[in-house]
Amino acid sequence: MNPLPNAPLIPLPPDEVGRRLAGRGAVLVDIREADEFARRHVKGALSRPLSDFETARLRIDPGRDVIFTCRTGMRTGANCQRLAEAVGGPAYVLEGGVDAWAAAGLPVAEDRKAPLEIMRQVQIAAGALVLAGVGLGGAVHPAFLAIPAFVGAGLTFAGVTGFCGLARLLAAMPWNRPRTAPSDLGAA
Repeated sequence: MNPLPNAPLIPLPPDEVGRRLAGRGAVLVDIREADEFARRHVKGALSRPLSDFETARLRIDPGRDVIFTCRTGMRTGANCQRLAEAVGGPAYVLEGGVDAWAAAGLPVAEDRKAPLEIMRQVQIAAGALVLAGVGLGGAVHPAFLAIPAFVGAGLTFAGVTGFCGLARLLAAMPWNRPRTAPSDLGAA
């Protein structure tokens, strides 16, 4: 049943995860960042972002299964060893993540008024700047081509160093003021 060879997380389909959660024999831990969790998550899931996973205590009652999730299952797969080490026994992963859960018609908590995730905002802003720079460079003056060059350099720098100035700038915007995520819903 485990598609990842030697992976310490055992995949479970959404309906099986739903049964385990309903029977109170499991707890679902969402490893996405707080901004992603605030926008949409499985009802009753705990928020434990990867960025501070080692410092966040899971506080799970013994005997309960720990099931990890993210949006699509990619982050849980990429971090399966790290996540499994935080659990004393077997650890599980929601196959397909929150997207598969929602596609199966299972309950999600959504807040459409919550801001888009920071990385989506970065993608939108960077794409818009590139399009504007190329358009203005072709229609008005070639000097405007410096805009997409600057954006490209910034994205390259962010990829190499892990520091994204655009993400920091967007995070400081008024619409992205910190909101408390219901991180301890379903805690035992």
